[in-house]
Amino acid sequence: MSDERAERLRQSFASADRKRQWPNQRPRDAATLIILDRSGSAPTVLMGRRHDGHRFMPGKFVFPGGRFEPSDRRMPSATELRPETAARLTAQTPQSSCSRGRALALTAIRETYEETGLLIGRPAPEAARARAAPAWQPFLDAGLLPDLAPVTFLGRAVTPPRRPKRFDTRFFVVERDSISREEPGFVGPDKELVELVWVELQAAQQLDLPRITSIMLQELEHRIDHGLADEVPAPFYLQKRGRFVRELL
Repeated sequence: MSDERAERLRQSFASADRKRQWPNQRPRDAATLIILDRSGSAPTVLMGRRHDGHRFMPGKFVFPGGRFEPSDRRMPSATELRPETAARLTAQTPQSSCSRGRALALTAIRETYEETGLLIGRPAPEAARARAAPAWQPFLDAGLLPDLAPVTFLGRAVTPPRRPKRFDTRFFVVERDSISREEPGFVGPDKELVELVWVELQAAQQLDLPRITSIMLQELEHRIDHGLADEVPAPFYLQKRGRFVRELL
């Protein structure tokens, strides 16, 4: 990515809600999953519109995702993260570990199911499926374990200080053909997401998006140009000494 484009992205991130002041709080670990479809003439991604009644980002279009839960760390999987992906997840995080990065990738898969009914998994023999926390039971009931091998780490962003909610979010990508099963009834007027849409990357920028979602769409476009190769550095957006920076992991 050119220095000029990187600076535009940094300034865009820095300008969001600059004047807001809330008591500071430690960001909570979270993860998001971008489902990418490259079967057509132009790449599309799956986005959901949040319910207008939500206090946090009402009506915004987002990728499926949410907060880390302790059960994510204990969940077995059919496959593991690729070594390059696991290594980038722990970069610049001294207290992190491969198990934490793995757990965050599982968070993204679990949250995607809870919000969309899409299961990213592989069939596994009954003996390999350990007892799971209730949030993971649907995978076991379907004869599946979550599939980590196709997961690519796109980037990381920490919500700036003094915001009403703060998250340390990892953004992951999987191809659409990683979906093994789709269950109905997860999206609708009384659900967290009221609609799901497959939208081209450029068209997605015209939706009502959170600032960081727009930025990560641009990062995804850049990565697609490089074949989503694991060797391409992942961006990390954060604030240092009062200044927003874009570092590479």
